[in-house]
Amino acid sequence: MHLLIPAAGMGRRMGSDRNKLLLKLLGKPLLAWTLQAAQAAPNLSWIGIIGQKNDFPEFQEILAELSLSKSVQMIVGGKTRQESVYNGLQALPQGTPRVLIHDGARCLATPQLLERCALALLDYPGLIAAVPVKDTIKVVDNNSLIQDTPDRKQLWAAQTPQGFDVQLLKECHQQGRNYGWEVTDDAALFERCQLPVRIVEGEETNLKVTTPVDLAIAQYILHQRLQS
Repeated sequence: MHLLIPAAGMGRRMGSDRNKLLLKLLGKPLLAWTLQAAQAAPNLSWIGIIGQKNDFPEFQEILAELSLSKSVQMIVGGKTRQESVYNGLQALPQGTPRVLIHDGARCLATPQLLERCALALLDYPGLIAAVPVKDTIKVVDNNSLIQDTPDRKQLWAAQTPQGFDVQLLKECHQQGRNYGWEVTDDAALFERCQLPVRIVEGEETNLKVTTPVDLAIAQYILHQRLQS
């Protein structure tokens, strides 16, 4: 199974002027923890890191320290996550049938989650890791007035990895470019193209590190995990 890791984002909400995946978590860059999980997932054989060229030297340093046994390729990203994944899809080895896409900022995803998604993708054209929503969700208008309270039993919080049939996802991305669709994840493109996307149970600890608070929570989770 092939894995694409979008890693082109800046850390503005983190209060940083550099790629947030280069920030340290228990002494290692966030990207290193993501790559270690990928290395430990048996069914992943190829990794594409999608980033900006100016970050590639530091990405290479991380790879040199990890000494991964799996093939790794650097891919130049775009201005948005959507553009970056599009570039990643074009860089996949010819004939790649399926791909997992996992945000580098979700550095606490376990090898077990990556493996579970890789195996499930053999049976479905599209899937995402997700967890049931615990909070009551309110739909609010521009005046901060509540318009609706959806039944949370039908609500799931989307995570990554997300996995897809490569040819179908390429077609969805092309339609997105043709029609100017702007989406925040690849599953939304699949949905717009009327293609099925299945939920795979995610992990409560699989948070996306975006703010300093997220980084502190991730440090606590990882510290507890390493002690157990």
